[in-house]
Amino acid sequence: MSNPWAGEVTILLDGKPHVAKLTLGVLAELEATLGTGSLVELVERFEERRFSTRDVLALIIAGLRGGGWQGSPSDLLTVEIGGGPIAAARAAAELLARAFALPGEP
Repeated sequence: MSNPWAGEVTILLDGKPHVAKLTLGVLAELEATLGTGSLVELVERFEERRFSTRDVLALIIAGLRGGGWQGSPSDLLTVEIGGGPIAAARAAAELLARAFALPGEP
């Protein structure tokens, strides 16, 4: 369903697939939401495995919104994310990696 070459990741919410993508607009909102000095700091936290559940959730929400999802953060309080917290963290990391990958990079 998603196109990794376009920076997209599929996230299952209550068993239904949703396309997630970090667009420039949601990246700007993400910086404000997390209060980080830059997205580089966020990337470094993921690379060093120092990320928080707040980081993961903020990335998932940003990615879903970038993919056209019309929900709100409170909607994710009761939804089951396919694969649980580990899959959510993996999807968040993939979103970051794909958002900043150069053309032709895996």
